[in-house]
Amino acid sequence: MSNRSLPRVAGLVLGIAMMMTGPADADALKDQMAPTGKLRVAIGISPAGGAFWSTKNAAGGYAGVPVDLGKAMAAQLGVPVEYVAYPNSGRITDAASKGAWDVTFLPKDPEREKEMAFGPIYDVSDATYIVKAGSSITNYQTLDQPGVKVAAVNNTTTMRGAVAHLKNAKVTGYQTYDEIFGLLRNGDVDAFALAREQLDDMSKKIPGTRVLDEAFKKTTRAVAVPLNHPLAAAFVTQFMTDAMTNGTLRKAYDDNGLKGSPIRTN
Repeated sequence: MSNRSLPRVAGLVLGIAMMMTGPADADALKDQMAPTGKLRVAIGISPAGGAFWSTKNAAGGYAGVPVDLGKAMAAQLGVPVEYVAYPNSGRITDAASKGAWDVTFLPKDPEREKEMAFGPIYDVSDATYIVKAGSSITNYQTLDQPGVKVAAVNNTTTMRGAVAHLKNAKVTGYQTYDEIFGLLRNGDVDAFALAREQLDDMSKKIPGTRVLDEAFKKTTRAVAVPLNHPLAAAFVTQFMTDAMTNGTLRKAYDDNGLKGSPIRTN
């Protein structure tokens, strides 16, 4: 959803608040938000953590900022929550028109606005590159050279940003964070494009790697629902607006390794 659409969404929120005085109105919202009787929350799985990625534990459960936000949203709707796991945000986007999920929290970009309606941005971070151990690459100029192999998670905002940024180095998409982690650790790729906070954590796990100081784009994360679900779009917009002021988002950050990290919306 573009910034121009926000006033229209705000009007929808107000309209829903005025209209929803009986069971029929509540049912109309639930038909869009939870058509299966559960709120199906699409999440991206990797060990990276952060404001978008979630993790899977040994018992088969999930943890992460989107996990906690989805649980709180389902409770507000009065329905059970169900998590639909994907290996990356590109796969979530691909499933947006297939009725596979009801709500998600993921990086926003113009390509994705063709597939889903976005609510408020709840996180902003820098995207940059980590280079392999022993690399002579020290900045973007030395990175963007013929023969340099850069990895990114396939069909993501970061990959699209890296492709636009680099004119000479070759950017290749892979399906999972774990796959790229292994390639970088083994020296099979020269660099990996991702959000800085995830790369900072990766650098601690692969000795000798280095995160470049520059940033080639801002990655914004926001709540989203499939297109043509106006009641759902209005509901999630209000939910996230409230979550950023009533402590719900702050608690989700604190409980998932982001204690002290600021909530950035621009």
